[in-house]
Amino acid sequence: MAISLRLARGGAKKRPYYRIVAADSRRARDGKYLEQLGTYNPMLPKDSEDRVKLIEDRVRYWLSVGAQPSDRVHRFLDAAGILERAPKNNPKKGEPGEAAKERAEEKAAKAAEAEEAKKAAEEEAKAAPAEEEAPAEEAPAEEAAAEEAPAEEAAEEEKSEG
Repeated sequence: MAISLRLARGGAKKRPYYRIVAADSRRARDGKYLEQLGTYNPMLPKDSEDRVKLIEDRVRYWLSVGAQPSDRVHRFLDAAGILERAPKNNPKKGEPGEAAKERAEEKAAKAAEAEEAKKAAEEEAKAAPAEEEAPAEEAPAEEAAAEEAPAEEAAEEEKSEG
């Protein structure tokens, strides 16, 4: 008979509560078990002491007679310091998909174009002040001449009327 240390679910709908049990691996998840070894309440905060409770001496006994823990129970045992668990490595887990890579490339290209446009605008702004200084002095004279012209026309109209 293969013994496994696993979780047996209890609790209401959307309010899970688990018993950590030693059970025959051929039995149903929530079926008959040999012994209850602890509890797990995922609704409690992660730093709560009551989230995972284990009866350590019984867990050690079942491990000594060959019981195999499920992955989740193995994590609990590792956190409790009862059984060492080798970390798993999945290098592709954090890698984005093809569409996300394409979006990132497009975003980088747009950012590069914007940076180039900004540099070009700064260079034009540096070159433009030297050229704009001379016409800036002449502009008021042109404006003044333009303002005098309507005044002269108005004066001529008054003379012709009167």
